[in-house]
Amino acid sequence: MSTDKKHIRPKYSLEFKQDAARVVLEKGYSQRQAADHLSISQSALGRWVRAERKPSANVSASKKVLPEPGRS
Repeated sequence: MSTDKKHIRPKYSLEFKQDAARVVLEKGYSQRQAADHLSISQSALGRWVRAERKPSANVSASKKVLPEPGRS
C-alpha cells in the first residue's frame, strides 16, 4: 500500500507570470530574491523571464530595413 500523494503543480495566470518576470527585468531584483518573495521556484521564474525577453528580440529581428528599389 502506497501513501504517496501525487505532487500537484500550481497554476499561475499569465498576468502573474508577466508581473513576476517584470520584477526581475524592470525592478532589478535577482531571480532568487523575486522567487523567494513570491514563493515560487527559481526555475519557473527563469522560464517566465526568458519568455518576456523573447518578444523584444523577435521584434527587432523582424524590423530589418530593406534597401529601396533601385538603390544598392
